Amino acid sequence: MSVILAQAPADSGLKPVRGSKTNGAIQILKMRRDPFAFADAQQAEFGRVSFINAFGQKLVTCRGPQAADQILMNKDKAFANGPAWSFFIGPFFNRGVMLLDFEEHRHHRLILQQAFTQPVLKGYMQEMQPMITERIKQFPVGEVKLFSEFKALTLDVALEVFMGLELPQAEADRINKAFIDTVRAGVALVRRPVPGGRWWKGLRSRKVLEDFFMSHIAQKRAGESPDLFSVLCHAESEEGHRFTDEDVVNHMIFVLMAAHDTSTMTMTQMAYRMAKSPEWQERARAQSLELGPELAYEDLAKLTDLDIIMKESLRMCAPVPGQPRMTIKDTEVLGHFVPKGSIVTVPSLTNHYDAEYWSNPYVFDPERFTAERREDKSHRMAWSPFGGGVHKCIGLYFGQMEIRTIMHQLLRGFEWSVPADYTMPMDFSALPVPKDNFPVTVRRV
Repeated sequence: MSVILAQAPADSGLKPVRGSKTNGAIQILKMRRDPFAFADAQQAEFGRVSFINAFGQKLVTCRGPQAADQILMNKDKAFANGPAWSFFIGPFFNRGVMLLDFEEHRHHRLILQQAFTQPVLKGYMQEMQPMITERIKQFPVGEVKLFSEFKALTLDVALEVFMGLELPQAEADRINKAFIDTVRAGVALVRRPVPGGRWWKGLRSRKVLEDFFMSHIAQKRAGESPDLFSVLCHAESEEGHRFTDEDVVNHMIFVLMAAHDTSTMTMTQMAYRMAKSPEWQERARAQSLELGPELAYEDLAKLTDLDIIMKESLRMCAPVPGQPRMTIKDTEVLGHFVPKGSIVTVPSLTNHYDAEYWSNPYVFDPERFTAERREDKSHRMAWSPFGGGVHKCIGLYFGQMEIRTIMHQLLRGFEWSVPADYTMPMDFSALPVPKDNFPVTVRRV
């Protein structure tokens, strides 16, 4: 039996948003167990716009590229990032750029963009490439938990390129754990600091990260270096505005989390798909062997097979599965009335399986991104792993540069495989990660 979110105004001609009366905890558990089957069932029963009970709120899910376009482009300024993301991760990623809106967001983003211009990106690549090359030379062989290896490597890259620091292993592990706990806290079922719970761990970890970054501020303010931390300490807007110490810490925590986690998840999915489809692994390796060990920034565009493997892997498992917003006035989505104060979400993870826009969506098929097919151009929001509109991921070019550089080196030196009957078991309780850390057999080539 269905219920409605709110009654549409009598003269509006809008339909009410409908949802199930099922207990919210049961709905969340079903969604986490199989988000694709859950999304299909919701759409079959309620259409593209429906709501679920989750975390003590009614969350409106707006499916499909047309809804994504309306919400993410936000031409009517009816949707705000901050209140929605703050509900999930606000205490842990306070005032990160994704949690800011409108003029304040524009002001902070203009300063942040100075850290991601092409000349600065080239500098990051010069910094990261020798370290990545050396780390890949020492890559383990035999039975390897590939997700764990990628996570350790991307943390090292983030600390060196973004922080300009080399940490003792114990300290790097402590910071890594703090990031994991802060990310997982946002979707805690018990949203209070009960000792030992996700929320409690997240609050403690946020304090660990604040203290860590604040302890290095004075050093970064005093001198200039090519790392992101230093750039943010010295960046100015055209009007001469600079970030406060608190601003720098907030942005560093958010950007480091985003770069560390999303790159790890993307490479894991790419490696999984190339293990299940070894012909694509061979195609990508052949291109990397043609280019030689050291990449110039301009060489990245020549890794065309790796590029479409990455795009298809992002389609099949978007690292950020949903894009939440809060309505700041009464509005409508696809002809449905959505009242002020509602949390709505664009489900990127399941949108990428919409058969109206993607042929055989459950099949790994990188060639759907080739110039001859370009299924991602069927709608400008058909493929949106990085979001859209003014809040589109500011670090997406850095992330793609890092991923290509790491995978290029890995392909040149190693091959990896999984048993024919292996299927990666996914944990969708927060960001999508493999439950088993993705075990593979690695061999030198």
